[in-house]
Amino acid sequence: MSSPSDYLFDLVYEDDSLLVINKPADLVCHPTKGDAYSSLISRARLHLGQVNTVHMINRLDRETSGIVLVAKNDVAAKELRQLWERGEAYKSYDAIVHGHVKSDSGSIDEPLGRHTTSRVAIKDCVRPDGSPSKTWFTVTKRFSKPEGNFSLLEVRPETGRKHQIRIHLAHIGHPIVGDKLYGYNEDCYLALVERRLTKEHKKHLILPCHALHAKELTFEWRGKKWPFKAKAESWFSCFISNQTGQ
Repeated sequence: MSSPSDYLFDLVYEDDSLLVINKPADLVCHPTKGDAYSSLISRARLHLGQVNTVHMINRLDRETSGIVLVAKNDVAAKELRQLWERGEAYKSYDAIVHGHVKSDSGSIDEPLGRHTTSRVAIKDCVRPDGSPSKTWFTVTKRFSKPEGNFSLLEVRPETGRKHQIRIHLAHIGHPIVGDKLYGYNEDCYLALVERRLTKEHKKHLILPCHALHAKELTFEWRGKKWPFKAKAESWFSCFISNQTGQ
């Protein structure tokens, strides 16, 4: 028999202090003007009985799926946020990008800041006067489909800037598949917001959401190591399965 949480989110782990969720793509973390199901934090409150002491420790972009950590009380939230501020949480993502990445592994060390000429207010970019930002990557698989060549990467951000992984991968010429802001054309993002996304837009995007999944989160807390893993959604997994790999 399914539990009420099955209709709210994929529950990875829960105890008296923590709630670990595998967030689906296309769900915002923060509250919106929609109903109680329209954000992850609202669903967490429903799961916990509408309590107010719910603290989201890490956040993911709307279309990024994967592990989100929620603290159930103020004490746990304070301790975990301090841990995050010290950079003591290990995060690993899977990303499907356009093209075959030549290097089997490497790092992208480029400062990030506001994109002042973009029509999209939230868009950032690589710029010399930006904040220091570093991303490590390893090629898991190179494969081809009728739509073109692609690579599956394991990505580990050393810093935690806004849209860091998406910007860095686009900067080296391998944008994430389905990325409406840093991929094919930023007009895809504007079209989504303005509800005028066409079949032509969707054809270039290939996937319904950008293919970035926060698959692992590990940290040490209260004298114990806490490792969490979460599987990607079927649309993500199916895209890389049964293809010609390298």
